[in-house]
Amino acid sequence: MLKLVRFGVMAALLLVASTPFLSAADQQPNIVVLFADDLGYGELSCQGNPEIPTPHIDSIASNGVRFTDGYVAGPNCSPSRAGFLTGRIPTRFGYEFNPIGAVNEHPGVGLPAAEVTIAETLRNAGYTTGLIGKWHQGGTADYHPFRHGFDEFFGFLHEGHSFIPPPYEGVTTMLRRKSLPHGKKGRWVGKKGLVYTDHMGENEPDYDADNPIYRGGQPVVETEYLTDALTREAVDFIDRHDDKPFFLYLAYNAVHSPLQGASAYMQKFAHIEDIHRRIFAAMLSNMDDSVGAVLTQLRKSGLEEDTIVFFLSDNGGPTRELTSSNLPLRGSKGQMYEGGLRVPFLMQWKGKVPAGQTYEKPVCAFDIYATAAANSVGVIAPELVEGVDLVPFVTGKDTGTPHGTLFWRQGGKSGLRHGDWKIVRMGGRKTDRKVKWELYDLENDVSEETNVADVQPERLAELVALWQEMNSEMAEPMF
Repeated sequence: MLKLVRFGVMAALLLVASTPFLSAADQQPNIVVLFADDLGYGELSCQGNPEIPTPHIDSIASNGVRFTDGYVAGPNCSPSRAGFLTGRIPTRFGYEFNPIGAVNEHPGVGLPAAEVTIAETLRNAGYTTGLIGKWHQGGTADYHPFRHGFDEFFGFLHEGHSFIPPPYEGVTTMLRRKSLPHGKKGRWVGKKGLVYTDHMGENEPDYDADNPIYRGGQPVVETEYLTDALTREAVDFIDRHDDKPFFLYLAYNAVHSPLQGASAYMQKFAHIEDIHRRIFAAMLSNMDDSVGAVLTQLRKSGLEEDTIVFFLSDNGGPTRELTSSNLPLRGSKGQMYEGGLRVPFLMQWKGKVPAGQTYEKPVCAFDIYATAAANSVGVIAPELVEGVDLVPFVTGKDTGTPHGTLFWRQGGKSGLRHGDWKIVRMGGRKTDRKVKWELYDLENDVSEETNVADVQPERLAELVALWQEMNSEMAEPMF
């Protein structure tokens, strides 16, 4: 049975490379990927959150498709992005863990040069490619976006960045601290827009250490609130390149920490009493308006029907850190439960994909690569890409399941979804055989509340054997 499952997976991979779907002759649609950072599954209005309106992001769903079961390649920032960029399980090439701080600048830490990114593939077919925002695929020259297929880059290389640096003008800033002024516990609220909280038991990471904003290969001084600056650059990129096919990867660092809400948005959500939640709401609403500005520019350039737009988050929300909710899912960023891996995932292609859909079968960030390649004349994706073209599925031409099996590994933390069944093992940095596998029936228990491993031993054994078979194909961690 396992051999048949693996044959089916490989057949699907070959199908992506060999039978592209083309709805019009000679088309090369623009590809825009809007990547949020640490946005929880349950935070968009279209995902059921009534507290923070997100009309512009929601419009992507109303003009296209909302995927209820959209997954990413890892439960945290860097491996997730590596999976999207390569269209592959990042563990296959050793990109397993999440580099933070100074590790970003260590030799050998970054997306390997041998991996062919979506940007390289599209550029080889005549696309102009741009990355705006967060890279987090290596902080040294060997791994610069220019060396991975991007013509233009405006953003930063590490895992995070302040939206406004000190003296924090025009924002309310909440920072994590081990200890608060005057021996206070819980939260210290200053009179000049700065808030300290000790609820995480640690200091705010040094995100900006040797991590400037770059334009191309040179550092620049940016004074605008970073979400607005990234949007400014994205709108300009579209305006300058609307006469030719382009790929725009707009990787917001919102709503990732540090928590910094611009004053106008803080006023908008003044009715939210908890300042922690109010800052988060301000950051999300700011990003939503920024997405609106990008969509407006596509309309102004006359590109709405010539552009495939994706919106997704890199991983689940770190609820305790940001208040970012993953409801109704269990768990959060860094975990192999659904709350760490299943994300808001939206797509529109006006005139090609029927609007207002909700698609309930598993899809993955790998599929963005495959979809872009299959629907663009002259684009040849590497055979190793593990995604599928989503267009036949969302147009009803293919009634099958995009992914029968999805695999994850990060040290002793592991997961696999096969059909509607899911196994999870939450070990430490290294695999600990004493940590038992858990088994969940997602069809009837999407919140993973009831571990049925003891009452479904045969099912558990089947999924563990499949995980082990796939695990044998993976590389050792590169760092």
